[in-house]
Amino acid sequence: MPHVLSGPVAVCLDRPVLALDRPFTYLLDEEHGAGVGSLVQVPFHGRRVRGYVLGPTDDVPVRTLRVTAAVSPVRFFDEPMLSLLRWVSERYVAPLASVIARSHPPRVASEEAEGGARRGPASPAPGSGVSPTGPLAGYRRGPELLGAIRSGGGGEGAFVVRPAPEEEVGVAVEAVGACLAAGRSAVVLVPEAEPLPATARAVAEAFGDRVALYLGGDRRARYGKWLDIAAGRHDCVVGTRPAVFAPVGRLGLVWISRESHAGHREERAPYYHVREVAAARARLQGAVAAIEALCPSAEAVAWAAAEVAPARRAWPPVEVVRPGPEGRAPRLVSALRRAGRAFLFAPLPGYGVARVCRACGEPATCAACGGLLRLEGGKVACAVCGAGGVCAACGSRGFGIVRGGAERVEEWAGRVAGGPVRRVGPEDPSPFPGQGPGVAVGGYEAVKDAGPQGLDLVGILDADLAARRPGLAAREKALAVWMEAAGWARPAGRVVIQTNHPNDPMVQALVAGNPARFYRSELARREQAGFPAGFPVFRVAGSGDLPGALEALEPVSLLVTTVGDEALCLATVRPDRVPAVGRALRELAERGVVARVEAEPHL
Repeated sequence: MPHVLSGPVAVCLDRPVLALDRPFTYLLDEEHGAGVGSLVQVPFHGRRVRGYVLGPTDDVPVRTLRVTAAVSPVRFFDEPMLSLLRWVSERYVAPLASVIARSHPPRVASEEAEGGARRGPASPAPGSGVSPTGPLAGYRRGPELLGAIRSGGGGEGAFVVRPAPEEEVGVAVEAVGACLAAGRSAVVLVPEAEPLPATARAVAEAFGDRVALYLGGDRRARYGKWLDIAAGRHDCVVGTRPAVFAPVGRLGLVWISRESHAGHREERAPYYHVREVAAARARLQGAVAAIEALCPSAEAVAWAAAEVAPARRAWPPVEVVRPGPEGRAPRLVSALRRAGRAFLFAPLPGYGVARVCRACGEPATCAACGGLLRLEGGKVACAVCGAGGVCAACGSRGFGIVRGGAERVEEWAGRVAGGPVRRVGPEDPSPFPGQGPGVAVGGYEAVKDAGPQGLDLVGILDADLAARRPGLAAREKALAVWMEAAGWARPAGRVVIQTNHPNDPMVQALVAGNPARFYRSELARREQAGFPAGFPVFRVAGSGDLPGALEALEPVSLLVTTVGDEALCLATVRPDRVPAVGRALRELAERGVVARVEAEPHL
């Protein structure tokens, strides 16, 4: 039975405003049956608002109002979870109310009334069942990871797991099995809900009803599943970002699948990344955090955590060749003719790019925004704004096209390959729906957690485009996708990458199957740019006084843009300075200097 509080309590108002990011004291009557994590109704400036009980407090003002009512019988967090929520609020300089709101699905009152009868008995007792055997015992530092999971000796840091490509699913199942067999709970975080990642499917199949698939579904289904988890019906939760806050007890393992995937970053306030939240939760609750990726992110590498990897090199042979016309290097074409099953990574969409207007001879640009015009699906349109292809100079719709893109690759590959060729879209669950021969063509959206594929050939086209993509982390994201695609060639296939820069650290990292060399140069580049890996970055909007106020906080770097009386600042701060910077930004918000704070913006 949850502990019931009475007397003065601290309440976090359900108002996600940085200027109000502090607890308010109210008197709680025992008859409400409320405690830490309860959703209650309180008076605030003449109105009734909702808030969450944070616990008893000694900060009692002279005039203290009473809690009006308990809104729900559900406790939305306990004290260990509250510690994590406060950490997230501090790390990302976000109102605690917004963090609490992201920690559970939107409430559906009818599910609370029906849930007790529907949920029924709990799943098998923790520790029952057999821990699946797998490859981790033969990995470097694999026994150390398994030992930490089994002994419950986590909380002292994170492990970075770089599995053999064909064992990516197996190591996750083995780690979860070791955790459950030790009588503790596990959380497995995947970056996508649809199509269902192979890792999520494998864990669910291995442990049956003990697993809650906490991804997708409507509001009612998600809230009902969250109530099931909170009631202890499942001791393993597999889900997307929100699952990092799953209300499981006796947490032993948080496993992050494909950690470098962009889907692990929350795109709404408080803009958290599950990598950091998972590591913090493991540290606070004495669990193990395992960060799994063939190519971990720069931030994970900067942690210098213990690396778990195969004792022997487990990587397909990679051949580096010069690009041919439209990506048709002779060695790639020759390999494609002999391959039964292959994947061609073509990052450019469409059939080609419009370069010149046939009517007036001027360079082809969008008449609406001046953007690039691309031929895709038989139509020329702007790649920036989507407007129909019209020459900005004369209004003509006829253009000279430079061929190149996934549609064109599909076309020429169809004349070369011995089997069927198809383009893969973002909605396809796998580039290869069957085991028969065939060639798949696709870009970033085609590379998913589809499990081992055993391909004869993986071709990486237009590799030099990665250096020209916008974004501070564009190169590492490209390498992560290359390595995931290359992994499909295990155990007996080969990889061909086309590039004019064979000695580029990205290319050499793909050849080696190890990103260490790439990150030796990449971490130095990030630091030189003023954004060292692992250093928090904040985009802050506010009044004209903002730049001076931020400069006084001694950031590592500060970029300022002003428009009239408004300022937009990009500030990098040392990790140990985040609490002080957060307190200062909250004070500035109360004074009207800070209007908005966004943590870890896309750069």
